[in-house]
Amino acid sequence: NRARAMKVLRARLYDKMVSEQNERISAVRRSQVGSGDRSGRIRTFNFPQGRVTDHRVGLTLYKLEDLLQGNIGEIIDALVTHYQALAIQDAEAESRDAA
Repeated sequence: NRARAMKVLRARLYDKMVSEQNERISAVRRSQVGSGDRSGRIRTFNFPQGRVTDHRVGLTLYKLEDLLQGNIGEIIDALVTHYQALAIQDAEAESRDAA
């Protein structure tokens, strides 16, 4: 009886562990995949106005032709600055939580 009970218990624990792992994987996938609607856009190219807007950082440039030629330094600089600021905020939040 005891051996059978331990076998059932091991099976239940294994099932629970697998389901928790699958849930974590699903949560990571959901966080990485956008909603699929247009509100999750990254960049808008407006050809009649010669305008490019990067919605992640709120940057609008009227240099569409330059950007299409590969001169993307301004957008990259803005993105780097934005993500560095986010990293600093995350680090500050973690240090506050740890204290």
